[in-house]
Amino acid sequence: LRVRARLRITGRVQGVWYRGSTQEQAEALGVDGWVCNRPDGAVEAVVEGPRGAVEALIAWCHDGPSLARVAEVAVAYEAPLGERGFSVRR
Repeated sequence: LRVRARLRITGRVQGVWYRGSTQEQAEALGVDGWVCNRPDGAVEAVVEGPRGAVEALIAWCHDGPSLARVAEVAVAYEAPLGERGFSVRR
């Protein structure tokens, strides 16, 4: 079953290689979607794929890369749109 989740990650998550690390994790898990920095200092990600892989990426996002200090990961599930590949958006 393919699922899609939109994440809003807050804390010290910009300038700490969060987006690049998320892309690496997503590709390792076989998850599609994208990640970007938001003007308010948060990171937003859309992840789509098998439920177990999406849940594993969400769990990873609670810690992120070693320099990150994640305060919160808000998750909203949406209807899958057929994302393919995983990109870092500017």
